[in-house]
Amino acid sequence: MRKLGLIGYPLGHSFSKKYYQEKFETENIEGIDYDLYPISKIEEFPSLYQNDKEFYGVNVTIPYKQSVIPYLDELSPEAKSIGAVNCIQIKQCENDQPKLIGYNTDVIGFMNSLEPILNSNHSKALIFGNGGATKAVCYALEKLNIEFKVVSRTKSEDTISYPELTEEIIRDHKLLVNCSPVGTAPNIDACPDIPYEGISDKHLLYDLIYNPEITLFLKKGKERGASIKNGYEMLVLQAEQNWIIWNQ
Repeated sequence: MRKLGLIGYPLGHSFSKKYYQEKFETENIEGIDYDLYPISKIEEFPSLYQNDKEFYGVNVTIPYKQSVIPYLDELSPEAKSIGAVNCIQIKQCENDQPKLIGYNTDVIGFMNSLEPILNSNHSKALIFGNGGATKAVCYALEKLNIEFKVVSRTKSEDTISYPELTEEIIRDHKLLVNCSPVGTAPNIDACPDIPYEGISDKHLLYDLIYNPEITLFLKKGKERGASIKNGYEMLVLQAEQNWIIWNQ
């Protein structure tokens, strides 16, 4: 039985496990298992694939997207630029030593879900939150030639703070992307603290959160006529890209 899985800690509900199990069933894919591997420290990671040659790929989630990199033999260009990995291909080589290659498929997921709904208004973006997903979003926006500013709770050389936001800044940036966890279930009554009055029907609001389907952030944008999109398609597209990588 060939093995795929997700490493992280702790691991609760997993989109990935449910997605791949349903994929295997609907597409009649046999001989592959996808499971969860909650490891309490990253040093436990090599024991998974070194002791079991059936492993040929894993996903990586919090808190190991960066700390897993020293265990890899190679990084894809986007993973190297971002400094974070969410997909690892494990190749069994002739010398009986596995070769591990790290990728960041969040970039593909975000970019390919966003690009079809962009128009000429969306040339400047604000990104809310400065966590791990933000780097993938920034990389994708650079590829799409979209100017952006990152908004964080604390001002730094590379970010602006929420108190600095004005209606004018919101009006001037027609693409608003929420990369923060604010608004995720069960805290559905929360949203990024921004001047929503600056939003118009020319805006596009994208929330990486997909539970709930319409966050308060998206709801407030929709009420002002903006186009909205949640992060579910991004997850699906990155999952499919993982599958392509593992089986190439």
